[in-house]
Amino acid sequence: MKKSIKNVATLIMVSFMTFSFSTIESDKKDIKVDNSKVVWKGYKVTGSHEGTISIKTGHLNFDNDILTGGSFEIDMSTITVTDLEGEYKGKLEGHLKSDDFFGVTKYSTASLVFTKVKSTGKNSYKVTGNITIKEKTEPISFDLSVYGNKANTSLKIDRTKFDVRYGSTSFFDNLKDKAIYDEFDLVVDLEF
Repeated sequence: MKKSIKNVATLIMVSFMTFSFSTIESDKKDIKVDNSKVVWKGYKVTGSHEGTISIKTGHLNFDNDILTGGSFEIDMSTITVTDLEGEYKGKLEGHLKSDDFFGVTKYSTASLVFTKVKSTGKNSYKVTGNITIKEKTEPISFDLSVYGNKANTSLKIDRTKFDVRYGSTSFFDNLKDKAIYDEFDLVVDLEF
């Protein structure tokens, strides 16, 4: 009798442990980088410029279809300008990739790692994470919407926190109409 109880208790314990460990593991969904898009927009006193930048790799984590985490790596060498053509397009792309801005030769990637995800309603989340640009890491919070196998968000980033100071009135005086605003926007559409 004691042996039967011991066997049943062992079976229950093994079943419980197997169930526990299998439910902890979340569902990792890789980002389809060719179907996803990141649009940047920067602002200056006399207007704005925009373009795209590519995701190198990324994934979102889910538990029972509830977002629980994620991380992304951006290929900084893919910065393109979409609102200019010809010589001016090439000059701006080269300048953005130079050490005046993102120094992509030395800092070829940027990253975003989710540290906390909170559901704020059906299909919507408040995400807190760490964003790293030019090897400098800063906290960031943003809203993310998830619908089926797609997700989207908009982020506002202060470039000066990452040592991107070119044309910033926070660091240089008398720039007048050459001033570039510190914050830029990223609009992100993901497919996974």
